[in-house]
Amino acid sequence: MVPADQGGGVMRADLLAEPVAGLDEALAAVDAFDRALTGGLLRPDAGDLAELAGAVAATPLAEAVAEVADKAVAGAAGEDHFTALAAARTALLGSAHDALMSRIAEATGRAESGETATAPSDSPPVNLLAAARSWLCDLARSGWRGIDHDLVSGAAQVVSAMLPDPALRRLAALLDGFSAELAASCPGAALERVPERRWADLWSRAMLLTVPGAAEVPVTGTATGRVLPLGVDVQEHATAVQAQVHAVFEPADGGEPRLVRASASVSKPDTVVGAGLWQLLRPHLSLLSAVGEGLSMDLAEMPITAEGDLIWSDEHARNGEPADAFATARVALQSATAPTTAPLDRHPARIAVPVFLEGYTVRSDDDGLTFTVAEHELAVDADRIPTASPLTAEAVAASNACIGLLRWDAGSFHLQPLAVETTKRKKAVAVHAGAWAGGTTDKAGAKAEKAATDAAKVLRERAGRLLRK
Repeated sequence: MVPADQGGGVMRADLLAEPVAGLDEALAAVDAFDRALTGGLLRPDAGDLAELAGAVAATPLAEAVAEVADKAVAGAAGEDHFTALAAARTALLGSAHDALMSRIAEATGRAESGETATAPSDSPPVNLLAAARSWLCDLARSGWRGIDHDLVSGAAQVVSAMLPDPALRRLAALLDGFSAELAASCPGAALERVPERRWADLWSRAMLLTVPGAAEVPVTGTATGRVLPLGVDVQEHATAVQAQVHAVFEPADGGEPRLVRASASVSKPDTVVGAGLWQLLRPHLSLLSAVGEGLSMDLAEMPITAEGDLIWSDEHARNGEPADAFATARVALQSATAPTTAPLDRHPARIAVPVFLEGYTVRSDDDGLTFTVAEHELAVDADRIPTASPLTAEAVAASNACIGLLRWDAGSFHLQPLAVETTKRKKAVAVHAGAWAGGTTDKAGAKAEKAATDAAKVLRERAGRLLRK
């Protein structure tokens, strides 16, 4: 990642291209269960469930899953049986996640912090958990091909009852979004293509969250020291947007630096797009302004989870000294320990590891961008570059250094650029995905900001008229 004379080590790109032992077999078993869930678990294909049972045969789940598979094929499976199947599927994806993270650790030479700890959460009403589980089991019996509006609408009453309770809000939000997605796809029999992996992911996660104690929260400590931002990942949907800042945290007591994240998520009108998104996000995360201005931030007893997520509160933070993201990547990133992952979050789709690359060559063709690192190719996921930034695929193609997130998708590792360095007039110029986070004088960015301001003003006026009526 960083030349050895700068205190770092070269990333083993060759390891990222090598197959991971057992990964294909684990994912094949997951796919088999997902096929069964598509057709419905009332009387599923025996072969599909047998493949899942075989994949966990050497685990503590072996006996339970083998029994469940037999009962499901006979049409006698109940709620506890479906929960066991969800647990087996989640365990397989968790093992795939761990294997991939081990490969990344080997390739980057970066250590991982200790075990994740959890604290008991408030005990949620068991009856609401049971109601949610009952609806999810009805879904599983019908399968995605068998869903209709009557079945999907059964979640509405459960969600409404859950939302007022903070201990249930995580599950309520998941069920709300999941049911809305299913409703938009009804009837299932008419679907040309079923998003099997996605819907099975959502179903399995929701099933496990209905188990009392599964939603225990990570232990929260405090962080005092300096945050050095690396880049911003933006995830946008029609009615919501999230910005997640990836950074290196240097403890004030001289302890080991560690990778941390800070996030802000907000609802948005579908008319607010591009750079206008930052207007909605800034009030919730002052770190974004620091990123835009190229500053570090000093923290004093900021709440932080064992997974490295800062629970941001402005009263615990103040602007620090200027901090260049590429200097941080070159000097501090390699020695920063990686956070552990909470048990229910262990999934290949959630892998997003900050890395720094330089000295690569770039190839651009019909298949997209590819970096060649030490004679090994690494695909670049330019589609993840946010429109709310000056960073473009063209800038990435012209770059000679890159800060990005290493992800895994569709059987291989990909790099999502967060910032790149290019050379213009013999000078290094940095382009960041979060460059407009704190505001911008860039012509395109300023125009989008103004459009967002105007759209928000119109919406407020309309809302005011409706309230007065």
